[in-house]
Amino acid sequence: MKNLFQHRSALAVALLIGLVLGCKSTASSTSTSVSKDDPPKTANTSANTPTAPAPDIAGKYNVVGSNPEGGQYKGTLEVITHGDVYQFKWNAGTQYDGVGVQNGNIIAVAFANGANGKGCGVVDYDIASNGSLNGKWGYWGTNDAGTESATRTSGSGLTGEYDATGKNPDGKQYKARLTVEPAGNLYRFVWSNNTDGVGIKRGDNIAVGIGGTRCGFVTYQVQSDGSLDGIWGGGGSDKTGTETASKQ
Repeated sequence: MKNLFQHRSALAVALLIGLVLGCKSTASSTSTSVSKDDPPKTANTSANTPTAPAPDIAGKYNVVGSNPEGGQYKGTLEVITHGDVYQFKWNAGTQYDGVGVQNGNIIAVAFANGANGKGCGVVDYDIASNGSLNGKWGYWGTNDAGTESATRTSGSGLTGEYDATGKNPDGKQYKARLTVEPAGNLYRFVWSNNTDGVGIKRGDNIAVGIGGTRCGFVTYQVQSDGSLDGIWGGGGSDKTGTETASKQ
């Protein structure tokens, strides 16, 4: 695990504390995320079908994983609920700490080496069939989550230009331009307010880590047995590692 986080924490991304957060009142505020618009409800649509509750991920886990350049690691992970977000605390001989947001069966996390993940933020987007992005974001040290929606104005697939609108945890709204471009096996996200991050795409979901070279990022998928199946990145490389966390 030690090797894992040494690779992870080298993420070459510029910290975006001012991203859309000119509205935010704290120095560590930044990020971006979005809220989905509910589809119109009709008698024959799935909008009337109750949505299954998101799985409870809080608890203690044993983790095993692989590094991007090879090599295996083992350790432990504790996931702690903090309002709308989660704190992730790893121990594999060295401590790592991060912030996570849950979007159904997907959990996106940004983390750093040490006893806190200060300066790290994370966004998790669902990718709609029309190419728009609908997401949720969190920042370490803040218990409330923000939201963001981004409508593509040019490009194809995930790559392109977007108009983004969002809401900060304090309720204030913001607007920004967003550019998404390929970065090897990953994607680079650049917002118009000097914020950028790196994302991992899994199907119609993409998790974006924000926070500069100190922060790594992970996207987990909750499995039927409650374990977390993860892919992580860092180290300024387009290669990724894997991690499986099984509840103790």
